[in-house]
Parts: sequence; structure tokens; C-alpha cells
Amino acid sequence: MKLAILGYGKMGRMVEEIAQREGWEIGPRLDINDNVDGAGITKESMSGVDAAVEFSQPSAVVANIEAAARAGVSIVVGTTGWSDHEDRIEKIVRESGIGLVYGANFSVGMNLFFEIVSRAAALIGKVPQYDSFISEEHHRAKKDAPSGTALNLLEILRPHLNNPEPSVACVRAGSIPGTHVIGFDSPADTILLEHRARSRQGFAEGAVMAARWIVGKKGMYDFRQVFRKIVK
Repeated sequence: MKLAILGYGKMGRMVEEIAQREGWEIGPRLDINDNVDGAGITKESMSGVDAAVEFSQPSAVVANIEAAARAGVSIVVGTTGWSDHEDRIEKIVRESGIGLVYGANFSVGMNLFFEIVSRAAALIGKVPQYDSFISEEHHRAKKDAPSGTALNLLEILRPHLNNPEPSVACVRAGSIPGTHVIGFDSPADTILLEHRARSRQGFAEGAVMAARWIVGKKGMYDFRQVFRKIVK
């Protein structure tokens, strides 16, 4: 199968490495200079492409999705920070007949963490003396705060807990790939759950997993849904 890469920075190169290891043909590779306002994504440039993986910037993601839809190419969107446009994107995907997988975090380990947090929240939420909180750390170049992952964790926690708006603390510094901590605190003790990314590899592995899954499918899917289907 053939994979297009939209956004050829550190994440794009890691996706390329993982995909090639799994037997994908790669091309085209479009970075910001090759793809202003999605102009590099055409039926001609996407000829023979089975799926595209998009890790660009929040300001570019909507144009990239629109262009992929016009080209008839299903897409995995790893960029966050575009939730305000979700209704519009869903309409584009539905009308074009492509498939789209999006997610706050494509890390395989983080998606396991989502399931662990969901089960913990359901249990601890039955004990009224515990309040929850979230802390997250990322590299200084990350633009959105809280991160999409932190917001996803917040949504997982909210239905179960006694404080439906847990505190979220954000740190942006250095080269931190990503750390997320979920805390449950009572007067007697504190329970902590932590996921700490060591590199971008887990994110790339999840994105390639999603790309393989979306080939030939239609509609818009959260990667958490897709992950459950793949690992069940």
C-alpha cells in the first residue's frame, strides 16, 4: 500500500520510518513549503495513494482535510487544535465519501492509558472524598495548552467524578515529548496514574496502525474507537 505524508517534520519522518518498516510505499511527502493551503494535495499528486497521514499545524489541518477530500484520499489526522471546526469537517468527510481517523493522541501506550483512566475513574467516582486533577508537560514548541490529550482525559473523567471540572495544570518547557498525570486526592491519600512518552515512536506506530485500518472505509472515527476495534 502507498502512504502520503502531510507535514514532513519530526513526526512525519518518524511515520515514514515506521511505515517503511511495515512495507508501505511512501509518497508524496509534503511539507509546509510544498503545500500552502493544501495546494499540494491533488488527484494527480495523490494518484495511487491508499491513505494519508497528517501531522502539520492547527492552522493548516482544515485545508489539508478539504484537499484530501477533493482528491478522494482517506486521511489520518494527528494534528490537534481544530475541534472548533469539527462539524464542518464531519460534513466534508460525509459528502466526499472518504474516511478520516482523528485523535487527541495516537500513541499506542496512551490509548491503553485512556482505558485504564476510564476504569479507574468509574471506580473512584463511587467514593465521594476523592477529587481528581490532571497535569501535563510538553516541549516548549507545542502551541495548544491544555493539550488535546489532556482535554480527552478530562472528558473521560468528567462523567464519573465528584468534581466535574478537574484542575488542569500545563507545562511547556525544553524537549519533553509528553507526560500526563491523573491524580485522585482525598484527605487521607493521593492516587496517581502516569503516562510518560520517551519518544515519538509510539505516536507514529499508532498513526500507521490507523492508516492501515481506514483504507477502504468511509466516515469519521476517533482513534480511541479504532484502537478498541483493532485490539479487541
